[in-house]
Amino acid sequence: MKASWRRAALLTAVIVIAIARHLAWHSPRTEAIAAEATGEAKGALPAAKPELLRLGQLTFAACSIGSHAADGAATAAAYCARFGVPENWNAPAGRHIELKVAIVKADAANPHPDLVTFLDGGPGGAAIDDYPLMAVTFEPLRQQHNVVLIDQRGTGGSNSLSCPELHPGARSVDQGAKTAVVPDDTTAALDLLKRCLALLERSADVARYTTTDAVRDLEAVRQALGAQPLDIIAISYGTRVAQQYARRYPQAVRALVLDGPVPDRLALVSEHARNLERALRAQFATCRANVACARRYGDPYQTLYRLRDSLRAHPQAVDLRDPVNFAPLHLTLTGDDLAAVVRLYTYNPTSAALLPLMLQEAEHGNYVPLLAQKKRLANDLADHITSGMQLSVVCAEDADLLSPRPEDEGTLLGNRLITLVQSACKFWPHERPPADFHTPQTSSLPTLVLAGELDPVTPPEYGIEILRQLSDARLLIVAGQGHVVSRVGCMPELLQRFIDEPRPGALDVHCLQRLGATPAFLGYNGAGP
Repeated sequence: MKASWRRAALLTAVIVIAIARHLAWHSPRTEAIAAEATGEAKGALPAAKPELLRLGQLTFAACSIGSHAADGAATAAAYCARFGVPENWNAPAGRHIELKVAIVKADAANPHPDLVTFLDGGPGGAAIDDYPLMAVTFEPLRQQHNVVLIDQRGTGGSNSLSCPELHPGARSVDQGAKTAVVPDDTTAALDLLKRCLALLERSADVARYTTTDAVRDLEAVRQALGAQPLDIIAISYGTRVAQQYARRYPQAVRALVLDGPVPDRLALVSEHARNLERALRAQFATCRANVACARRYGDPYQTLYRLRDSLRAHPQAVDLRDPVNFAPLHLTLTGDDLAAVVRLYTYNPTSAALLPLMLQEAEHGNYVPLLAQKKRLANDLADHITSGMQLSVVCAEDADLLSPRPEDEGTLLGNRLITLVQSACKFWPHERPPADFHTPQTSSLPTLVLAGELDPVTPPEYGIEILRQLSDARLLIVAGQGHVVSRVGCMPELLQRFIDEPRPGALDVHCLQRLGATPAFLGYNGAGP
């Protein structure tokens, strides 16, 4: 899902963390929050040269891309432009919005004509902000290909559907410090969303920020860039955009990579609880099978649920220092907070390896490690995932397919997220998607489907399901890995070979056998003694 993991990494810029911390499918930010705890970091990329780039009908100016660059986060050299599109494609004479578009230029003086395109996850991730976190995936491809990045409408620099005025981490004029408006109460959460909607409707028709609208935007940008074919690399929710685009414009796609894929029939959010349970059971089973880990932690799965029940009955208030600026904090850890942090940590195998240790520490009364991550989760996800756009997508495309699942009621996530989404979508403006939106589609496009063995949100079963509809495709399940695997091990080199010669069946993937599960930390120094 690696440039600097610090303050950079799965629904929230205004939607309260109660919804956002669980609704996000994936953007590189979600895994980055977890990965930072393990010390995985790299330096920033060099700044762009001051020159212009002309591609098709668009002129791009040199720029530096990446989120929170002023705070020392990773950046990448690129060229940026604005591109106007109708907000409502069915009424092109009406209001227009501007999309932010960027090109990360190929190293070659005469790059291949096909354009590599990154479709971000979320829903709500901004591709241009997140690119530095995914740069390792694209480095081999950049030798011969320009990389096209578009902030999907409603995210990043494309008329973002966020409400900074209501941001849980907004600056307080009186105190000069971050406030903590993070209600776990459903009524308070929905009230914040209604206030956000009132602000957004001053400058946006929020019903027009869906996957279908984004697909038409992508084709308009492609045409403006010279109508060259696209090699699409999509992650998580972005795989929904990629599949819908390939359905509408198959002639525009040269090759597809679906990493952490979402099947067309799936309603987002509907299987979050079940998928997380599967991943937790599998991850904790590796601990029970290891003598040293079992002796140290017993059964971490049972520990998790004992701790969940305890925090539900008795939330814990603890004083600690902010993990970013070391300011004094007074925070409360609830059962819902525990679920949010645990779910986040399962995205990355290294951070997942920390869970048995963190759970045992909490059960013994040391809540600081979990609370510190609650703080990071609230700040960083709220900075990065655009919740208004998330609701516009989910309310239009998924909400009417959702219903609480009785068998999920006792799980870590339970059904609260589904009921929150259903309640929010009662007042969030939306329209129905095309009639065939959730119909599985057949395709002969060359496609690589990637899945992590321990993915807590898009399990390998989803990849198997999608593969049945594709005639020229291959599924790669990567052992021991979590959500989004296009940047692990030798995968960037494999993607380069696949894009250079889109024959999935001919790809030699033996190098992936070197990857596997990460053993649980037996202490803060790692898995060793």
